[in-house]
Amino acid sequence: MNDDLTMPGPAPEPAPRSRARRIVLAAVPVVLVLAAVAGAATYTKITVDHADRTAATKLWQKPVNSGGKDPAGEVSRGRASTGLSKLLLPVPKDYRLGPDIGELGNDSELSGRAAAAEMKESGRGLAGKQRRELAKRIDGLHIQGLAVRSYAAEANDLVVDTQLVRMKDRKAVRDMYRFQTGLFDAVDIFRDGPKITGHTKNAKCFRAPRDKSELDSVYCVAYDGEVLLSFSASGTEPFDASGTALLVMDQLDHIKSPGEYV
Repeated sequence: MNDDLTMPGPAPEPAPRSRARRIVLAAVPVVLVLAAVAGAATYTKITVDHADRTAATKLWQKPVNSGGKDPAGEVSRGRASTGLSKLLLPVPKDYRLGPDIGELGNDSELSGRAAAAEMKESGRGLAGKQRRELAKRIDGLHIQGLAVRSYAAEANDLVVDTQLVRMKDRKAVRDMYRFQTGLFDAVDIFRDGPKITGHTKNAKCFRAPRDKSELDSVYCVAYDGEVLLSFSASGTEPFDASGTALLVMDQLDHIKSPGEYV
């Protein structure tokens, strides 16, 4: 594991060229986060604007004679067919599976090499040497898998994207967590996000800068053992930041006890 994933302290200033390269690499994840949040926010706005508010609400009811438990699980609550997909929070009450997360869909998983390749795609647009350095960083993480799931509130006022990355080395997970949260702190345009009850030492959230739009967003980074969590939520005003924090808490608690559906 390359220890320079952690944010640099007040050490002597390195050579200008090396410093510039690190700044470019450090900025990439933040740009991607902003793009992802903006995409989810756009989806939320379109969904809200076109929601049919005249349709009667239909409540799902369990059949009286439902027979045995479906071995495939409740598909509407998300896949649970692999070790990593079981760690994703099942779709909670008052939510449904949400929009596609790029080409990954709204509920999917990639194995080690494919997961690493997907993360390396974040380097698109960088110069060749910079992109190779980013790829080297990712190779050093020994990624074992990546799973994503999106959620949309039934009220059409919130969209959530969740990504879990499993790594071989727990130290690499902690280092990446410190690296990512350090990026947000360094950019200094995000507001403080909500606190995650019971996880203040391994989870941190940031809130999008204030603007004149009707939307707001929160981005959270967290970890548990060998799993790194990235979580983004975008919704209309009034934005329920505390409710978003509860989703992150439920996701982290579910990682600890994946057999308990919430």
